[in-house]
Amino acid sequence: MTNSSITQKSKGPAPTVDQINADRITQLANQYWAPHTKQKHLPFDKNVVKDIYIKEICGSKFAIRRTMMLEFSQYLENYLWPNYSTGLASHEHMMSIVVMLNEKFRERVPAWEAFKKRPDHFPGFFQQMLEACLSVASLREKTALIVFLNHAFNSMEVELIREQVKRLVSLSMWVSLQEGRREQELKKAPKWRKFWVKINKRDTPETRQKLEWERKFLHRLMLNFIDTLEAIPSEGEVSGETIQYCERFLELMIDLEALLPTRRFFNTVMDDCHLVVRCYLAALPRRDNGHLFAQLLDVLKFYSRFEISDETGDPLTDHDMTQIHYNSITSLQKAAFA
Repeated sequence: MTNSSITQKSKGPAPTVDQINADRITQLANQYWAPHTKQKHLPFDKNVVKDIYIKEICGSKFAIRRTMMLEFSQYLENYLWPNYSTGLASHEHMMSIVVMLNEKFRERVPAWEAFKKRPDHFPGFFQQMLEACLSVASLREKTALIVFLNHAFNSMEVELIREQVKRLVSLSMWVSLQEGRREQELKKAPKWRKFWVKINKRDTPETRQKLEWERKFLHRLMLNFIDTLEAIPSEGEVSGETIQYCERFLELMIDLEALLPTRRFFNTVMDDCHLVVRCYLAALPRRDNGHLFAQLLDVLKFYSRFEISDETGDPLTDHDMTQIHYNSITSLQKAAFA
């Protein structure tokens, strides 16, 4: 068989059985985690996880074909998650779990079942993932983390996930609002002011730092995104990774706005960041390769102004929307001429 025919076959839509058996991932799976070789498995080696992440995932630029091979070998449920330890797992281990879960969602197979078998370590994993969202420099990794976060917010029916994500979008996230804006919003909903006072009283000095970090997470995430977006020039080369990251981020924002449990308090924080306005002022929507971003931005604008009460979830009439608009104009006039 010639080299050209081998190359042609490897580029096909699906690998053959012989190619799968000869693949490096299959050979590693047989040594460490494949169910049919369980009696001969070698002990867990964190360097194997690191090597696979660097060579097979990052080295292939997060190619779907390589992650499909890892998913086919049951990498997540038989090796990654059973050997994850809170506080000890490496960045590569955490990112490998993120990538594999995203692949499960892409293939539309049950994604969270493996985590339910060892739920005690999930809070630690989720915290490590959140910290990486604000610290990683690689745009490919950032994009994978944003996609994972979106899957988590869209899986609130799963108790294990709901316990982690609900803290990020509760009333306490208003700590990131400007004080004047927060007072204005609390005046509109007196019952929320009562909850706000209770939240502040309940905090202890020991837990305050961690709670403050969680409450400001989405606000910081949006500011990080805005920094990346506003660095894109109106002309010249822009990497595909940058554009894809911006598109995936808007998808996350749209889903947060479209779900009432996440929208209720998040909508105000997003408005306080002027996210939609700053996206429209950025260069990307007007670039030739920013067409999809511009479409997503229009969808986000639509949901951010959707005719629904954030307080009660009830639909708003045309009269209600007109009154909200007049109140905004009056507030602007008072601020401008005070």
